[in-house]
Amino acid sequence: MRVAALAGGVGGARFLRGLLAALRASPDPARQRAELTVVVNTADDVTLHGLRVSPDLDSVMYTLGGGIDEERGWGRDSESYGVAQELARYGRTPTWFTLGDKDVATHVVRTQLLAQGRTLSQVTEELCRRWRPGARLLPMTDDVVETHVDLADVPEAERAAHDGEAGGRRVHFQEWWVRLHAAVPARRIEAVGAAAARPAPGVLEALRDADVVVLPPSNPVVSIGSILAVPGVREALVRTAAPVVGVSPVVGGAPVRGMADACLAAIGVPTTAAAVAGLYADLLDGWLVAEGDEGPAPGPRPLAVRRRPLLMSDPAATAALAGAALDLALELAGRESAA
Repeated sequence: MRVAALAGGVGGARFLRGLLAALRASPDPARQRAELTVVVNTADDVTLHGLRVSPDLDSVMYTLGGGIDEERGWGRDSESYGVAQELARYGRTPTWFTLGDKDVATHVVRTQLLAQGRTLSQVTEELCRRWRPGARLLPMTDDVVETHVDLADVPEAERAAHDGEAGGRRVHFQEWWVRLHAAVPARRIEAVGAAAARPAPGVLEALRDADVVVLPPSNPVVSIGSILAVPGVREALVRTAAPVVGVSPVVGGAPVRGMADACLAAIGVPTTAAAVAGLYADLLDGWLVAEGDEGPAPGPRPLAVRRRPLLMSDPAATAALAGAALDLALELAGRESAA
């Protein structure tokens, strides 16, 4: 069985860990032997202190490889911050994005290998040789794509609450997300470079050849949305013979985690499970929502909606959620085979 997933962020990484756990614990030999390929968002990538940082790739790699800070969901476990503290003493900015000492080693290796002419795909494969995540991790593209945010103007009386931010300018997504906590409204969010990017080697093949495709509860705008913005990816999902099943990142009108509501507001989409499903209407076959949340309006293709507990409160709940998504996908695949 070949399972493909699109993912980014803490929620996506934790869901994928639950998916691997559900597969390995299954009594079905086909699920136990399943191969998982993950196409990971790289539009969050940023260069800091001369180092190329790939937050989503690293979060997925550390989570699946057993090195993540479990409390935060990002960065390394048992981390220290001596390098960051020394950089601050030298007055080197930014100080709002703190790189841990262990984490710096990953970014140094990535930056060195990229400077030697390796592609991001090759670098990711090299890093994964250490972490052994149990899945094949593919960046969405080897080309440089960075999400930028146009900030709304901030009234003078409110600037103190936003670290002195006046707004009315364009910033890297990480500054909006980490320094400003997405509290300053975004007038526009753009994945710069996505339109000219090419899918990384193996991405389109993984989607084409999959038996199941899963969309974890990642941010629909700046994680899944960025991957879909790479030419050819969305089309591959529309054409794949595999059922595409997604998990809502919204419960009761609020994001399960993070600030996806601020991103949805920037593109004029309500923070509801139904509205998020609408963003995937041309490619989605199945959709998991929380009890009490409504399914989307009829779209261009039939959509099976199931209600399940969506909170990934512990490893067992996460594995159960991932297993439910897989069950729905295989149910839909069976219907197609019978037809």
